[in-house]
Amino acid sequence: MPDNPVRIGPHQCGKGQPLLVIAGPCVIETRDLTLRIAEHLADVASRHPIQLVFKASFDKANRTSMDSYRGPGIDEGLKILHAVSHELSLCVTTDIHEAGHAAPAAGVCDLLQIPAFLCRQTDLLMAAAKTGKAINVKKGQFMAPGDMQYIIEKLSAGGCDNVMLCERGTFFGYGRLITDIKGLVQMRQLGAPIVFDATHSVQEPGGLGGTTGGNRAMVEPLARAAVAVGVDGLFFETHPDPDRSPSDGPNMIPLHAFEPMVDRLCRLRQTIDDLERDIASEVSAPSVST
Repeated sequence: MPDNPVRIGPHQCGKGQPLLVIAGPCVIETRDLTLRIAEHLADVASRHPIQLVFKASFDKANRTSMDSYRGPGIDEGLKILHAVSHELSLCVTTDIHEAGHAAPAAGVCDLLQIPAFLCRQTDLLMAAAKTGKAINVKKGQFMAPGDMQYIIEKLSAGGCDNVMLCERGTFFGYGRLITDIKGLVQMRQLGAPIVFDATHSVQEPGGLGGTTGGNRAMVEPLARAAVAVGVDGLFFETHPDPDRSPSDGPNMIPLHAFEPMVDRLCRLRQTIDDLERDIASEVSAPSVST
């Protein structure tokens, strides 16, 4: 059985914990830009009842086109993430694509992310498990929610029960993703904390020919639905100028719009928490005989 809640540095994600928000740009571009985005997100987190983990990728190894920007690479990328962690006192995460990435990334990151396309790669999962860090596994776009139990079992066999599962949409024909809200509820039944990736869920894979398209207008509505069914965390990619971002621009949230969205989602989360408490008290209340 996976741990719930999961510990990520000073944070805990799961039962009875504040909402975890994993956020940052899709890919690391420059040190200055990465730190500027991280500082803005830290400022937002300081004003809201959330726990923040900063996310950025050092390498986007699954880009549609050979000509697409992939990132600065693991050495430079981890140096920049280290700067975010130490200069801003933030927890950080990044995705790893090969077993050899696990140990170096764990030396910097509080949380390791397994990409959706690689969620069944046993060697990658075992290498991540050996680091002792918490692991966020994105559900493959081709997988049923219940099949994520086997991912949990693999990681547990490797010595890691500190596992979160992340929904990021399911293939619906060519170039389309859908979000099955029922799947969030079903994955919660596996025992691990559940994160909803709101920005990747609105992707349109290959929708712009050699690059991936998306519809950022649908990010907040889907995030609201996920909060309403009780997810433990939300994942967003954000950028000061998404349309100029070298990766995933069409589905990213503009940085200036991030705080208003978080504020609305936090208010919704409070409403849901209040409702859940009311339901729990009704269930536990003694029946009155007549």
